[in-house]
Amino acid sequence: MANNEFDSSIDALLNDIQDETPNEIDIDYFDTNSVNISSKSDLFSNKPGSSKTFHDVDLKKKEFSAITKFVNEESNGFYDDQNYYKIALGGEEGAQRVHTIFSKYLTCTDSNDRAVYRQNIVAAWWELIRKMAPKCANLQLPMPKRMLIRYAVLLPSLFRAEQKIFFSKMIYENPYNEPILYLDEWFKEIASGRLSNSMTDEKRTPHKALSPEEANQIEQSRLMQLQAKNSGKLQSAENILSIKENEREMLEEELKEKVNALCEHQPVYGEEDHSQPYTDAQQRLFAEISDRLHRLSKNNRELAKAFNDWEEAKASYSNVESKISSAPQEVQSADTEAVNIEFETVRQMAKMTCGRQGNQFPIFTREFYHCMENGTGTRENVMEVLRWIESIDPGAFCRVHKNVPNRIVPYVLLLPTYGDRGFCWEPFDRYNRVTSRGRIVVPMYPRDLKIAVLTAVADLRWQVAKEKASYYWMEEGLTGQYYQYVDRMKLKGDIKYFFIEDYILWMTKESEGVQRLEKEVRGIFWRNMPFPKELKEDLRRRSLVYDELCIKDNNRAMSDGY
Repeated sequence: MANNEFDSSIDALLNDIQDETPNEIDIDYFDTNSVNISSKSDLFSNKPGSSKTFHDVDLKKKEFSAITKFVNEESNGFYDDQNYYKIALGGEEGAQRVHTIFSKYLTCTDSNDRAVYRQNIVAAWWELIRKMAPKCANLQLPMPKRMLIRYAVLLPSLFRAEQKIFFSKMIYENPYNEPILYLDEWFKEIASGRLSNSMTDEKRTPHKALSPEEANQIEQSRLMQLQAKNSGKLQSAENILSIKENEREMLEEELKEKVNALCEHQPVYGEEDHSQPYTDAQQRLFAEISDRLHRLSKNNRELAKAFNDWEEAKASYSNVESKISSAPQEVQSADTEAVNIEFETVRQMAKMTCGRQGNQFPIFTREFYHCMENGTGTRENVMEVLRWIESIDPGAFCRVHKNVPNRIVPYVLLLPTYGDRGFCWEPFDRYNRVTSRGRIVVPMYPRDLKIAVLTAVADLRWQVAKEKASYYWMEEGLTGQYYQYVDRMKLKGDIKYFFIEDYILWMTKESEGVQRLEKEVRGIFWRNMPFPKELKEDLRRRSLVYDELCIKDNNRAMSDGY
């Protein structure tokens, strides 16, 4: 062990492994069928009795729920099992290769050889995950296997004591019903057909069913994807209908008040049998009542159209719902083809979180894990960061349709990597740009979780704005204004990278009154990604710079071009 080239941290790591060293384990010995953890299976079910899942976009929800509990009070005991390593790798194709390379990596003392083993284990690990991915749809999958996919925890002895306690108390269910998923949950949703494959540039050849059961599975997946699209259209139509109904109610209340005021007549003094004519104020009500009637007439036309759109969307939703209900109940098998396709995408996502120069090591080890508990990319921590982002940038997840802003939270995939930057894989579904969720990816073990999530949201912001402007993205909207700024400054490099870095400063510094952005960039962000009104007023009191921006806001509000 005493080798000058041998990393001291690895030395300590090996000393702690003791009798759990992989060299002493016969993988083929363990029978996974003997393990039954049915008591935990409900944690990973979508509770089919509930009417809504996280796939359904709830346009009435305006913010994330406050996190009441970040970890459980008691340990789950998963990592206390002496057979954890055996169960995790037992019966898996490619497990022996991972076992062999990982054993050599842990016991090797030569730094050059360790670098080779470290490189080799990356390919071996992802090949193992490829074979295990379709099994995520199985609710009876042993917990060590699920933890291996979810957190990349292969050997519990690679934890520090406090890390083991923390990971043992993590919450595995999704009580907030938000579209924030771990890797095993992601594969599970893909396999079930509730989540479509992530978009890629490669053209996929259509898969032909080889049996009636497979054909039923493909049809069921297609119907569920169609239903997700119909659900978004139905909610959008219902949202617009509700807005028009509320508008009608307000106009009717105003009309009633003005008619009542018009019908009030003062008696003639000394001649109580008679009443005075309309006053000047009452005569002015004629025009106001006429205006309200005109607006009610216009509202009625818009309401009728919204009602027809809602009925059509409801009929489409009910039609597909009936087809899904009438489908054979035995169609519950995993769509292996879809999972295999998604795996290739996930592999690219994992590389992108780390970057070319980043740490690609795929297995959890305290050698590389340097996060605090609140800085680890758990579902609760990421949700809390997203909640903070939305409190400063209320329009972060809003898309405007028919002049109505719709809050649509993207799918968030939590990948167990040592990357530092999140990103947006797709801003929305290519077949449903109105109400479909986008997809962002966040590494679970970054140096700074807030920055990792901010980069993902900034990327989402940029891509949504760019898609909205379409061919004119260099001329119009947020992307057009920022592009013109970069062009005038003659900055060299990726414009999106510049935007992301400025967005981070906008959220972390400018929101606190610390002026770090160029004046022109601050103005662009202030107009296109405005802070909440309360925060604007607070900043206005802090500096003349923000006071000037608020004055410009008021001037634009008074002009026709606002």
